[in-house]
Amino acid sequence: MLIRVLSFRFALGKMKNAIGERTIKHKAYVAAICIALFQRLVYEISYIFLSTCHLLPNTGKYAAKFCGQPATFFVDVCFVEVCNLNRDVTGAMTSSPANDLAPDYALSAYDYELPSDRIAQDPVSPRDTSRLLVITKAASGSSDGENQEQQRQILHHHFYDLPQFLRSGDLLVFNNTKVIPARMYGRKLSGVPVEILLMEPIGPDRWLALVKPGKRLPVGSTIVFADDVKATVEGIDPTTRARELQFHIPKGAGLDKIIDQLGKIPFPPYVTESHTDPERYQTIYAEIAGAIAAPTAGLHFTEELFAKLDAQGVDRAFVTLHVGIGTFRPVEVEDITKHEMHHEWCDVSESTIAKIKETKARGGRVIGVGSTVARSLEAANYQPLRGKTNLMIYPSYEWQVLDAMITNFHLPKSTLLMMVASFLGERGREFLLAAYQEAIAHEYRFYSFGDAMLIFR
Repeated sequence: MLIRVLSFRFALGKMKNAIGERTIKHKAYVAAICIALFQRLVYEISYIFLSTCHLLPNTGKYAAKFCGQPATFFVDVCFVEVCNLNRDVTGAMTSSPANDLAPDYALSAYDYELPSDRIAQDPVSPRDTSRLLVITKAASGSSDGENQEQQRQILHHHFYDLPQFLRSGDLLVFNNTKVIPARMYGRKLSGVPVEILLMEPIGPDRWLALVKPGKRLPVGSTIVFADDVKATVEGIDPTTRARELQFHIPKGAGLDKIIDQLGKIPFPPYVTESHTDPERYQTIYAEIAGAIAAPTAGLHFTEELFAKLDAQGVDRAFVTLHVGIGTFRPVEVEDITKHEMHHEWCDVSESTIAKIKETKARGGRVIGVGSTVARSLEAANYQPLRGKTNLMIYPSYEWQVLDAMITNFHLPKSTLLMMVASFLGERGREFLLAAYQEAIAHEYRFYSFGDAMLIFR
């Protein structure tokens, strides 16, 4: 307790000194800092109270979860986010819906509690033995919000049961992107360790990358990855705070090959105790390198399952969307309609569009394997597309292409959760959150290495 109190006092002093050293031009920044520190003080008092009174079993664990990161870390983040970013402070710090904001558009309405032991740390083997929660289509004439929950059914299966829910003439559309070894480790010229996460190429031997520690890598900094491999920070993206890195490599060498040699496949930050081979974070049909995260709905497919689907007459098509920060970047405004998605590169070919149109014409259904496929096809809207998209889908969006979607379970308050809620139609958010609670009760495994859902629209 004494350590936590002292750490908070240290954080206050640190903030005071930081403010004294810098000129803060906008009063909103000062107000934001004060609000954040006051909130932190309340958290600290709550922690001490819970830890000393022993009101609940394992109160220390719950209190730690409630309080979050240490105060010194919180102040660092607060200072970076508030003083360095030119954003709407009031909107970014709102934690409850405005009175006139409908729940479907309120960030806080997409929150849910997940026990930490439900976060899958390793995938199951074989891949298709993962579980599959099926949400059936609402019966004809029951699209009205009140009847939807009664008409839709939640069924519990395994992924290898997928053929039971598909029929000859259906089309499965996959994302064939391949995860690159985007996490790299280096050091500053002073010897300070540096970690980067490559996001996307922006020029010859030039990448946009998230870096850690960010505050110690201003423009002009040099990162050393090997004796003959270095990178210079030449700019900072104002939206993501990512660095523009210009790599300096031996003449005649290829940067892609160097990244393959020095980089590591990046697991999501909530996968902290995994023992799995990094190749299990690739789909079996991954082909075109460029993603920094896997299209996880596709991780459940096996060659044996493909053989069964082929024999059943279920067709396949592919798109490419290189999963980047746009997919998992947190929403920081309470009004989700004001969230700005980062652009991600996608390719929806003419042949894939032709297959989709043929499937629809003969009465078949188009099933998207993952949220990235959904975004690609909806952005394309029955036309070939090769370029970037920042389409964000949330309730009230009018779906054009998909009849069903396969997807994993998503993080609270994520754009992916909002997309799936939209796919379920009227009152979709309420139904989805109820389905998540049922999945938790049935001990489904969540997130990237977890189980899947099959949702019919």
